[in-house]
Amino acid sequence: MRLLNCLFFCLWVTGPATAHEFWIEPQEYQVESGDAVIANLKNGEKFNGGSLAWFDRRIIRAEGTLNGSTFPLTGRAGDLPAITYTPEDAGLFQIIHQTTLDTLTYRDPKKFANFVKHKDLGDSALKDQSYPSKEGYSRFAKSLIAIGEGLGEDTAKGLEIELIALDNPYDHNVNSALQVQLIYQNAPRPETQIEIFEKAPDGTVHVTTTDTDASGVAKISVKPNHSYLLDAVILRKPSAALAAERGIEWETLWASLTFAVPAGR
Repeated sequence: MRLLNCLFFCLWVTGPATAHEFWIEPQEYQVESGDAVIANLKNGEKFNGGSLAWFDRRIIRAEGTLNGSTFPLTGRAGDLPAITYTPEDAGLFQIIHQTTLDTLTYRDPKKFANFVKHKDLGDSALKDQSYPSKEGYSRFAKSLIAIGEGLGEDTAKGLEIELIALDNPYDHNVNSALQVQLIYQNAPRPETQIEIFEKAPDGTVHVTTTDTDASGVAKISVKPNHSYLLDAVILRKPSAALAAERGIEWETLWASLTFAVPAGR
């Protein structure tokens, strides 16, 4: 099984799916204290995709935070699901996972243009662009899981790009909207697209977008008994050192946040 996981991993990093969303998807968004939190690392589109195995060499940071205490999350090569942890206390459990930088080569100008348009990254990247064009990308994923009642607050983890839930999705005072803030290099990121993937109990996924305001904040409409993936991307020119080291012309940073809204609201 571990050999099969390794094979799948190799296919993942060399295949075209690397340009799609990356997120943490728990098997259950609400668990009781003392029960295991089991989560997959997912890569795909429209909140559907393949599960990725744990490999240390692909990870820069993997941490959990519960009730103000932060600790490393670890695994063995080939673990699938990638994340398993049993918290002893109740509260809002935050998982973060930061990947190493990987690369993707665009040979078709239309594919790069479609990506830039889809993620609303502006037209400047398309001007005077030559092909093939090589992009470097890094993933900054977060998931919020309720242990017991899931009381607590989402907090910034110092990721270069990060989505922070300003409202606790498991709090019964949250009604039809939840506020999130996009942070880039420790500052609010204004006027940036957030793509919203809303999954119903039957697996149907509805996709919408919104933009952050001047404070980097966006209001997300939410429904009971639905799960959510929020995704935001920044496109920038790499540093001269990184461009020389990896041979890339562009760099993207991807932030994702997953959570669920309990039934019975």
